[in-house]
Amino acid sequence: MDSKQLDILVCPICKGKLQFFKEQNQLCCKACQLGFPIEDRVPVMLESRANTLKDSLSKNKSKTQQAK
Repeated sequence: MDSKQLDILVCPICKGKLQFFKEQNQLCCKACQLGFPIEDRVPVMLESRANTLKDSLSKNKSKTQQAK
């Protein structure tokens, strides 16, 4: 994710700052506890497509455990 894009994009719900999580391939808003997926290098900033950070982290942990 380009740092210029990250500086411009904000959470569509609270307008807060987003962080890029490479492993989950999503932009996350810590204030809302939501993660927005990135598909084909395009952030999907729709509330209906957002994942809760708790769900995103548990999915990533299960993928990591399966790879071992």
